Amino acid sequence: MDRDRASRRSFLSAAGTAAAVGIAGCASFEGPAEETGNGNGDGNGDGTPDGTATSSGSGDGDADDRTLVVGTYGAFIDAPSTSPGAWLKDAFEAETGAELVWQTPPNGLNYYIERHNAGVDVEADLYLGLNPDDMVHIDENAEGTLFAQAGDVEGRDDVKPGLDFDPNDRAVPYDTGYISLVYDGTATEAPATFEGLLEADHRGDLIAQTPGSDTGRAFLLHTIHEFGADGEYDYLDFWSELQDNDVRVLGTWSDAYDAWSAGEAPMVVSYSTDQVFAAESGADLEKHQIRFLNDQGYANPEGMATFADAADPELAREFMSFVLRPEIQGEIAQRNVQFPATETAELPDDYAELAHEPPEPVTFTYAELQGSLDGWIDDWERQFAGGN
Repeated sequence: MDRDRASRRSFLSAAGTAAAVGIAGCASFEGPAEETGNGNGDGNGDGTPDGTATSSGSGDGDADDRTLVVGTYGAFIDAPSTSPGAWLKDAFEAETGAELVWQTPPNGLNYYIERHNAGVDVEADLYLGLNPDDMVHIDENAEGTLFAQAGDVEGRDDVKPGLDFDPNDRAVPYDTGYISLVYDGTATEAPATFEGLLEADHRGDLIAQTPGSDTGRAFLLHTIHEFGADGEYDYLDFWSELQDNDVRVLGTWSDAYDAWSAGEAPMVVSYSTDQVFAAESGADLEKHQIRFLNDQGYANPEGMATFADAADPELAREFMSFVLRPEIQGEIAQRNVQFPATETAELPDDYAELAHEPPEPVTFTYAELQGSLDGWIDDWERQFAGGN
């Protein structure tokens, strides 16, 4: 533990001084304001349907009066722990002289889909916080073309292999997280496998989330990846046994994490970067242990894409290139408590001691989700609500 505390101090020191422009500060189709990332809560920011959450606009102010409007989820700019939004806005404005305006509509991506389908200006140039599920949802619900192809984005070649999730080349990854179990090591030893969660010794030990949250949906997808959707024993059978073993399913990551933090159960579905968040508050890391079931972690990459009718698509591409730069990638990862998307990100040497990568990342591709995702969730909700 002494080594852990030393790591916390050195990591936090690096995180606090890495930025030249420093202001301390994770998406879903149910509302990107929900959460992504440890400790980032489920705040909606103070965004309004067409409002802005951070819009003061600094910069040099003498460039060419360009404004970039970026839609995102609330926690990216106003999480209760740290958020990269304010820092990113100031850094981008200081370099370009353009104004960056964050927009956090309460109903997230659906706000833009509805405006687009109604033939109304979407009022934003770019959206930041897309994941594979979102792209499937967009393509199944948006009429015509909501997002343009990314085009020439400097730094795109530095994105790690396997993180690109949009087969139509619209979304550019900027970070990723891995869903895992987080458990109180002073209260229990988490099982090594999915089947271990069904053992009597772990009855009532697990808190999860509904598929309406990023973490809950990712965990559900991990169980589908493991057990399949139509075999002799499939994910619904596993969930039925998990329910028999008194799993508790709450609405959001924040709901679940708060309950776990209050000691209502020793295990929670969360992120493998939990110790980064825990270290920031000086928590006992023995109570924030990470377990990758079957040595796997479900990958949940996030991307950004330019709206097809963006007012300034060139500035949007400039922003995407800015986000992929090594020093920006490293800072976003630390503030968003996630992993960078690029191989060139600049991170403190001890970041990897607190942010754990799974031995085997797993995920569903866009093609595998398309046409199946809604049905899988509907079947789970029908069974779980029915208690069968």
